Amino acid sequence: MKKAVFFDIDGTLMDCLNGITDITPRVKKAIRTLQANGNYVFIATGRPYAFLSDGLRNFGFDGFVLTNGAYVQVKEKCIYKKAINKYYIKNLVDNFEKLHIQYILQGEKYSYIKDEYEKLHSFYDSYNISKKYLKGNYNLEDVNIYKIEMLCKDKDAVDYCLSLEDDDYDYIYNEETSSFELYSRMNTKASGLLKVLDFFNIPLEYSYAFGDGKNDVEMLSTVGCGIAMGNASDFVKSRAKKVTDTVKNDGVALEIEEFIL
Repeated sequence: MKKAVFFDIDGTLMDCLNGITDITPRVKKAIRTLQANGNYVFIATGRPYAFLSDGLRNFGFDGFVLTNGAYVQVKEKCIYKKAINKYYIKNLVDNFEKLHIQYILQGEKYSYIKDEYEKLHSFYDSYNISKKYLKGNYNLEDVNIYKIEMLCKDKDAVDYCLSLEDDDYDYIYNEETSSFELYSRMNTKASGLLKVLDFFNIPLEYSYAFGDGKNDVEMLSTVGCGIAMGNASDFVKSRAKKVTDTVKNDGVALEIEEFIL
C-alpha cells in the first residue's frame, strides 16, 4: 500500500530565522527515496502559494495543502478551496486601517500587500519570501482570500486582533513580533490532508505528518502517525505519536529512514 507523508515548512523542513533556508541534503534524499518507493509526499503549510520558495515549488512534491487547508492542490490541479467571506474581509480591512494595522491578504496564486507597509515587507524579507507573487495594487472585491496575516504597532491593535477569535475564526499570535495569522476554523491542515487521502484512496493508517507548531496539532492528531519535531513545544509534542530530532539535526530524515521506510 502506498503511503502519504505531509510536511510542515517552518520549523520542520526549514528554520529560516536560524539560517536554514532550504531543505537540507539529507532530508531531500530521504523524501526522494519515499517517492522512489512509490509513496506520495506533500507540503502542508500555513503559507499561501506566494510564500513558497522556488525550491519548494520545483522540488517535485505531489501536492500542497496551503493556507492551513483552505486551498489544496494535487500536482497542478486544485481539489478543494474555501475562501473567507468577502463581507467579513471588508469589515476587517476597514478596522485594520483605522488601527494602523499592517496586513497581507493571502490568495490562491498571489497575495496582496500595500507597498507602503515597509515593516511588514521587512518581516517577510527575514523569511526570504520573494516578491514575485505579491501585489500592491488590487481591488478587494475581485480577489478571493484564504488567510490573513497582521502586524500590530500598539496595544490597541493587538487587543483588537486578540478579539477576533470566535466559533468561526482562530489565530496564531506571536507576542514577540506582535504579529497574527488569522484563518477559518472550518479549514485546517488536517481537513486538507484528509481531502488528499480521499483523492488518492489512501487509508488513514498509511498517512504520516511532520510538524512543530500550533497549526500542526490537528494534523499530527489526525494522521496514522503524527511526528513532532524536536524543536516543537511540549504541547505539540504531547499531541504527536512520535518525536524526532530538530531541524538542525535532520529530524525529518532520521524518522523517514528509521521508521517510515
